[in-house]
Amino acid sequence: MTQKAFQEYYPEYFAHCYGCGSMNEVGHQLKSYWDGDETVAHFQPKPYHTAIPGYVYGGLLASLIDCHGTGTAAAGYRAENREMDSEPPLRYLTASLHVDYLKPTPLGPVLEVRGRVKEVKGRKVVVEEWIVADGMVTVKGELVAVQAPESLVRELLAQK
Repeated sequence: MTQKAFQEYYPEYFAHCYGCGSMNEVGHQLKSYWDGDETVAHFQPKPYHTAIPGYVYGGLLASLIDCHGTGTAAAGYRAENREMDSEPPLRYLTASLHVDYLKPTPLGPVLEVRGRVKEVKGRKVVVEEWIVADGMVTVKGELVAVQAPESLVRELLAQK
């Protein structure tokens, strides 16, 4: 993809997340992009992401929904007609995460994580998501993300 991933816009002090932080060298390094009105990320599970032989661990799947959802919450920029590199930066944290496992997710294929903004209301963004493996939706989720409070941003900046 030629466009920058949402996570590539995160300032360094906000880029340590295990799931999507570029500063976390042992994390998933998830990268999310716009695909029309939806968002998309791809992730290749490793053999150690096993729940039972041949299937992906559910906690990993939940973390993909979590991190792709907070990245998708960057839709706050679209709602405000702003570019993602504009100031002040809009960063979101998970307020609520709901995950439904529809069927076991096979270990092996690249997983496609998709999302769609369901609602933007003030500092809150609701995102519906799903994970596709081998053409089948195996997981559905919904994430409520809230804009990081300025007090947290100030605290993180003070630690630099």
